[in-house]
Amino acid sequence: MLEILRLTHRIARDKRISTHLGLTARAFLADKMYYSGEKDSSLESSIEKINKKFGGQFVIEHVKDPVKLVKEKKVHGYKIIHLTVYGLSIKTELEKIKKLKNVLIVVGSEHVPFDFYNLADINLSITNQPHSELSALAILLYEIQKNKEFFYKDALLSIQPCKLGKKVKKPI
Repeated sequence: MLEILRLTHRIARDKRISTHLGLTARAFLADKMYYSGEKDSSLESSIEKINKKFGGQFVIEHVKDPVKLVKEKKVHGYKIIHLTVYGLSIKTELEKIKKLKNVLIVVGSEHVPFDFYNLADINLSITNQPHSELSALAILLYEIQKNKEFFYKDALLSIQPCKLGKKVKKPI
């Protein structure tokens, strides 16, 4: 299982970024995204609509206590990867990460409580320069899932590669 935990979602500030984190996680074949902070039915609805059109069983779920969730996942054998600019380099950790079976990737928002640094099996840095949590998640998931097909068999619609314009069709 490949799961994501988005910390401290704030509807007024994070609506688009949290939605894009969910879309990125789904597109790169993650199984589930949890989010803490404010419960947002619009965020959940957006992800569910994409699932219906483009396939997949990606799940989004609000959690009230993200520390409790991380501790429960660890008890069930999950490895916790916390994305932070202050972590170990992806270059040194990637091969180890690719071998893991059950992973929960923690993605911050506002100031991340130190509990998450302590609970993480790997505090991972994509780069040690300030950057977006969305870009860090996309790069990590791409590297983990490299060479896999990024489509769902149950899709009602499929985006087709094309040089110019937009080409969307119903799969055969």
